[in-house]
Amino acid sequence: MSTSKPETPAAQPAQPAEPQDWSSEIAELRRRQAAAREMGGADKVRIQKEKGKWTVRERVDALLDPGSFREIGSITGMADYGPDGELAAFTPANSIFGRGRIDARPVVVAGDDFTVRGGASDAAIHEKQVQAEQMANELRLPIVRLIDGTGGGGSVKQLETTGHTYIPANPGWNWVTANLSTVPVVCLGLGPVAGLGAARLVSGHYTLLLREQGFMFAAGPAIVSALGRPVTKEDLGGAMVHARSGAVDDIAEDEADAFAKARRFLSYLPSSVDGLPERGETTDPVDRCDDALDAIVPHDRRRVYDMRKIVRAVVDRDSFFELGRYWGKASITGLARLDGWPVAIVASDPMIYGGGWTADTADKLNRFIELAETFHLPVVHLVDIPGVVIGIEAEKAGTIRHAARALASVYQASVPWCSVIVRKAFGVAGAGMTNHTRFRYRYAWPSGDWGSLPIEGGIEAAYKAQLEASDDPAALRAEIEGRLNAVRSPFRTAEKFGVEEIIAPRETRPLLCEFANLAAPLRRPGPTGFGFRP
Repeated sequence: MSTSKPETPAAQPAQPAEPQDWSSEIAELRRRQAAAREMGGADKVRIQKEKGKWTVRERVDALLDPGSFREIGSITGMADYGPDGELAAFTPANSIFGRGRIDARPVVVAGDDFTVRGGASDAAIHEKQVQAEQMANELRLPIVRLIDGTGGGGSVKQLETTGHTYIPANPGWNWVTANLSTVPVVCLGLGPVAGLGAARLVSGHYTLLLREQGFMFAAGPAIVSALGRPVTKEDLGGAMVHARSGAVDDIAEDEADAFAKARRFLSYLPSSVDGLPERGETTDPVDRCDDALDAIVPHDRRRVYDMRKIVRAVVDRDSFFELGRYWGKASITGLARLDGWPVAIVASDPMIYGGGWTADTADKLNRFIELAETFHLPVVHLVDIPGVVIGIEAEKAGTIRHAARALASVYQASVPWCSVIVRKAFGVAGAGMTNHTRFRYRYAWPSGDWGSLPIEGGIEAAYKAQLEASDDPAALRAEIEGRLNAVRSPFRTAEKFGVEEIIAPRETRPLLCEFANLAAPLRRPGPTGFGFRP
């Protein structure tokens, strides 16, 4: 029986070794990430620095706690590939976003990169901005927008690139609007901002422009000048222009100042409407009394005084953070703490229209009360309101309608509310010191002076016939004024329980701290009856 050897298999071509890991792909990822971190390239970065501006990545690092930034979309951009399919060139998107921490609290940050096409739109910027807003909303995190450029706006150069025009839309604006009633939104104008970028800048709870570096326009000087009105950037859209108009809340001296203010603003607010403002540390005694307050309001009602001194004297030391100082100036608004608890401060400024409500003042109050209501901040109102400002210009401005809107916010607000009548409370605006249908948590100083309208202005109207018929109108007027002043005393009102309690001014801080502690457990998280609008 014969046997045969097994048949030898035919030789097979050698196969390349299977990669043991993904090191080459990871190296490619790192290469692309490094390219993205170059932003617009060395020349564009140099130009940015020569203008005294920080790059977007420097800004993010300066704003956030060190090492906390986690970028999303780190290799988003426009790529060119060679004939071999390898990456030949890469231009990063001119928007970066991600999450990080401010004072250990998670936040979302989104920044425009002016070194890439001046911040104008490219293939990825819209989607990144939309995702930033959506992340803030769904994760219930504050969002900080670092705006520098058109911020997603278009350029006519796109027409040649795309070969067609388009009907405009604002991508993600539903999230921008939703966030105003959901999470704190901070908007920092760090360079020239126009078009959609300007709309993004003003759509926040706290907005600012940099002095001499930040400018905001619906359309820039070139377009306005083309219409026959030559104008400079500063005159058209400088920081002070918009601080005075109320388009922004504040001015920063430089970028470091802007980031410090953003961090401070957020410290007074919860991360979302689903939380409550947290109590901060304080070493300021609740029973601290400032004797100077007993003499700060002059007996002469025609003389003014410094309301900001009163604010600073009654809140926790160094805690007052003013918002909107340069517009609607007859009212002072800001955030502060009482025994560590964050509160919203409203105070009349008798140095401006005697504290009377102009159209701008009423709008400022309406916006600020919406902020307090949205984020569950108790309100403290220091009152010196002679009424709604009167006269031809006031009527032309529709002041009474603006005042009625502010009154609606006062009466719709559900947050705890305490009023202190420092001096005047007259007419429709004076009645807007609080919602009188709620429990009137209210105090008055001995300088209190109130009614339907001031005696000095009301005599001429109420006693017109007698004065005209008098042989000595001046003497009769003095006699009438004397009789009325006899019943003008706030103690007469207190006798009838028309005012709940009169206090010595020096006692104000202890009583306000007591209010803050009583109010704290009354706050309720969650969406409120009316949200915030720009």
